[in-house]
Amino acid sequence: MKTKQATQSAAPSALALQRNRTPFQRFLVRFKKNWQLHLLMLLPIAYILLFYYTPMYGLQIAFRDFKPRAGIWGSEWVGLKHFIEFMSSPKFFTYVYNTLAISLYSVCVSFPIPVILALMLHVSERKVLKKVTQNVAYVPHFISVVVLVGILNQVLNPVSGIVGTFYHMFGGLGIAPDIRANPGTFRHLYVWSGIWQQMGWNTIIYVAALAGVSHELHEAAELDGASRWKRVLNVDLPAILPTVSIMLILRFGSIMSVGYEKVLLMQNDLNLSTSEVISTYVYKVGLAQNRLSFGTAVDLFNSVVNVTLLVTVNAITRKLTSGEQGLF
Repeated sequence: MKTKQATQSAAPSALALQRNRTPFQRFLVRFKKNWQLHLLMLLPIAYILLFYYTPMYGLQIAFRDFKPRAGIWGSEWVGLKHFIEFMSSPKFFTYVYNTLAISLYSVCVSFPIPVILALMLHVSERKVLKKVTQNVAYVPHFISVVVLVGILNQVLNPVSGIVGTFYHMFGGLGIAPDIRANPGTFRHLYVWSGIWQQMGWNTIIYVAALAGVSHELHEAAELDGASRWKRVLNVDLPAILPTVSIMLILRFGSIMSVGYEKVLLMQNDLNLSTSEVISTYVYKVGLAQNRLSFGTAVDLFNSVVNVTLLVTVNAITRKLTSGEQGLF
């Protein structure tokens, strides 16, 4: 009896002791209990600090007239000079428009396709066909950008490519029109080649989300007389909608970040009016002309726009879903 009373009196004192601990003391207690898991976190934390936060120290060269010999602190502070120079450039709106046109085109076309493909793979009851389709769709992801653009050049070559062969096969005379040199086709080639390359790989996260859908929901819907199409619309699609919304928010957060590698490889003097984007401009001005401060300022402007869009789209999503969905 005395032992039971002592145990009951010790329990409140332990709870009181836990409540009186500071947050740091509570962290130390959790760390001692799960120190192995905390040690595993050290490597990714060190990676993030080293490659994502440490370079932020160099962002100040966007506000300086950077001279490598003088160093960052020894370079002259010029404030917003480089930002004003970029925004007052005659082709500022052209660069922004080309970047937004490619990004929005890519979002509108390439974002829904992996979702549709994942739903089709989930619906398919033929396991062999499903696995073959997944493997075939994943393979282009492992092709480098250089090889991809090389394939495009070989296929679209007006003399020796497939386009040139079909042109002469159907009675065309002379050299076939060069699609690669047409400014109007650049965005289509860029976006649809990217869809072919990344479509299968982007389905992975949606296939994983669909794998977590409860079979009981499908059985209940089937008992109610729902067809397979109705079950996709009312069971599968709502189940992956939070994942889709988060991926869409993240996609809008990088809408101004069109990689310069593929654009630069596909670029030529004839399609320059639609292919010159902010990233290629930063590469040509910042690295080729060794104007590091100006290039950093343009890239920082790009990042600020991306963060603004990310926060705006996230706020709109939370408002439309009454706070149920959103990144933060």
